[in-house]
Amino acid sequence: QNHSICTNRLSVGILIKICDMISRIVIFVVCVVSLTFGFSPVKLARPMGMKLKMEAGPGEVTFVPDMPRRQTMNAILLGAIGVSTLGLAVPYLAFFVPPGSGGSGAGLVAKDALGNDVTVAGWKATHNQNARELVQGLKGDATYLLLDDQKNIADFGLNAVCTHLGCVVPWNQAENKFMCPCHGSQYNKEGKVVRGPAPLSLALVHVNDVDGKVVLKPWTETDFRTGEAPWWK
Repeated sequence: QNHSICTNRLSVGILIKICDMISRIVIFVVCVVSLTFGFSPVKLARPMGMKLKMEAGPGEVTFVPDMPRRQTMNAILLGAIGVSTLGLAVPYLAFFVPPGSGGSGAGLVAKDALGNDVTVAGWKATHNQNARELVQGLKGDATYLLLDDQKNIADFGLNAVCTHLGCVVPWNQAENKFMCPCHGSQYNKEGKVVRGPAPLSLALVHVNDVDGKVVLKPWTETDFRTGEAPWWK
């Protein structure tokens, strides 16, 4: 329930930001339209019986734009402004769209802290036995890779996001547990929750060796730790 409340609050915050951005764009467009039509030529009334005569001087060409041309120029100006505004709005809105899982098909290659592909051989060479260290995983989430006492990489990884309020949970080697510093939630070495307030275990991901690289895929099967369907599916 707490996890759902946190998710709802996050969604409301995103919606508020989107609405604020849209309102700013609308105000900007309205102001530009007002300025555009505000400076459009208008037909002035003249006293009855008075005639206006326009004469061109020597070598001059008299040109008075008619209404269709003025409307065309206004349309071009508004179109240019609209395209520019849309170009700014699309990347802004795209920021709030959740990225794809990236785990379909061949899966997603894990990335290290520098953004480089994680290789099986390189990971084993730079980490100790029974290590639990982070990589960039599915949806960009911090994900733990697990080594056993022979430095073999486990066939599953753990999403490091606490199921209480979303803190990243560090591994405590001395306690042999994942221990959240935010509110005290604890998980065993396989990510199963053993102490609240977190209501759920850490999410699982598949870990595979594909051509020497560590590849992650979504875990959609039964959670082997609880025997239940995955709550993160």
